[in-house]
Amino acid sequence: MPNYREELLQSDCAFDGRLLQVRVDTVRLPDGSEATREIVVHPGSVAAVPILGRDVILVRQWRQPLGDVTLEIPAGTLGRGEDPEDCVARELQEEIGYSPGRLTKLFALALAPGYSNEIIRVYLAEDLKPSPAQQDPDERVSAERLPFNEAVGRCLAGEIPDAKTVAGLLAVAFLRSR
Repeated sequence: MPNYREELLQSDCAFDGRLLQVRVDTVRLPDGSEATREIVVHPGSVAAVPILGRDVILVRQWRQPLGDVTLEIPAGTLGRGEDPEDCVARELQEEIGYSPGRLTKLFALALAPGYSNEIIRVYLAEDLKPSPAQQDPDERVSAERLPFNEAVGRCLAGEIPDAKTVAGLLAVAFLRSR
């Protein structure tokens, strides 16, 4: 098997923000040459596919990087040292006004491994119980309940392009088909 490993020679912080850090790494490639890698450092995140009866509850919100409104499964960034299941329960309560009675981890996904270290853990949230929503002060979201099969169809039609949402809904559809 070929050697793909790159040796880190130097790492410099180019940006250090509230949520993200951008670093520029200089690496030695297996053939001895050097290259530069720009890396977005992220603390990690969680998301959940919240099922209520035959429906899924999605979140509609503005996404500045896309310059558009998206429809997504509820998600959020992990706090330092925060347990992923605690984080996903908090995000469900904040964004859709429900607490999960049962969480099942579906998978962990590297969202953009070419330039970011972010790993998102995606859960199935079931046995939902109403819990008053308390959105973050800088967040404007609305919950939208859709038939699960319609949401999957909208993903497959390209109407829902968000990666975590497509992956989460298709994973649950696969599990239901077994």
